Amino acid sequence: MSLLTDLINLNLSDCTNKIIAEYIWIGGSGMDLRSKARTLSGPVADPSKLPKWNYDGSSTGQAPGEDSEVILYPQAIFRDPFRRGNNILVMCDAYTPGGEPIPTNKRCNAAKIFSHPDVAAEEAWYGIEQEYTLLQKDVKWPIGWPLGGYPGPQGPYYCGVGVDKAYGRDIVDSHYKACLYAGINISGINGEVMPGQWEFQVGPSVGISAGDELWVARYILERITEIAGVVLSFDPKPIQGDWNGAGAHTNYSTKSMRNDGGYEVIKKAIEKLGLRHKEHIAAYGEGNERRLTGRHETADINTFLWGVANRGASIRVGRDTEKAGKGYFEDRRPASNMDPYVVTSMIAETTILWKP
Repeated sequence: MSLLTDLINLNLSDCTNKIIAEYIWIGGSGMDLRSKARTLSGPVADPSKLPKWNYDGSSTGQAPGEDSEVILYPQAIFRDPFRRGNNILVMCDAYTPGGEPIPTNKRCNAAKIFSHPDVAAEEAWYGIEQEYTLLQKDVKWPIGWPLGGYPGPQGPYYCGVGVDKAYGRDIVDSHYKACLYAGINISGINGEVMPGQWEFQVGPSVGISAGDELWVARYILERITEIAGVVLSFDPKPIQGDWNGAGAHTNYSTKSMRNDGGYEVIKKAIEKLGLRHKEHIAAYGEGNERRLTGRHETADINTFLWGVANRGASIRVGRDTEKAGKGYFEDRRPASNMDPYVVTSMIAETTILWKP
């Protein structure tokens, strides 16, 4: 194993200018991440300078066998925390050979919304709180839980410390540092209410970069859990019963909301979100009805509520925002398995572009 480790940790810059680029894309389910690597002649910092690539879409559920070629367009570059050196991770989106975005490419439409002059002028900021659950590999039961049984009730686990409260901290801290190394704007981590469940936060990030950063942060976490022999779940309600679900609360502000008088802008934006509640819920992740029950710090899926410091609301406004008269709000409805390209762009579209 020591020889394998030595080879994995080889520093290529000692002997060549060539680098390895790991191209990442989203598969046919809309949640499965795929990647493959290629050699480049030297370091690249601009995604537009990277070559397009292709893959077999019939093997990812994104193209028929008789016309299976799907083209990858490089969109964002991050440092590779696994290979290190000048090697890179490349977030891509997928197109037909004719240049049309394939149906599972949600980034393309999001980029159009964020490039709209009215949206660009508002400099939309996002902070996404990504919850997830770590499962034992062979039984798909949360790590730290007794096989076929349950731990003690919720209470001591949220931000808990100790071998009987925090399960998987080595994975969580490895992910935190790897994201910082990669250049992702990860802003924190914490243990969640259900044991074996954790959260990381990405942001504040501007516009389309919020989606790019969250997807690559998910990819890095998938790779780390692969190494650790643990299954990563983004299911919004992995364990039925009196256990918290997993969400992706999305914090949001525009320039107008951050400026003096912004609280009135926030209230108008929330009113518009309420008018499109059903459309947003439909786009906020599969299985969310199992999580948004009105219990466990959620609002019922069929009800739109907002309030100050209310974690049982659809939209929560912080006390600091209310006091300052400007700031941001938190959309608590998105599920942990939501597509950040869809959620971030839809919030911007509804609050900035949509006319009731």
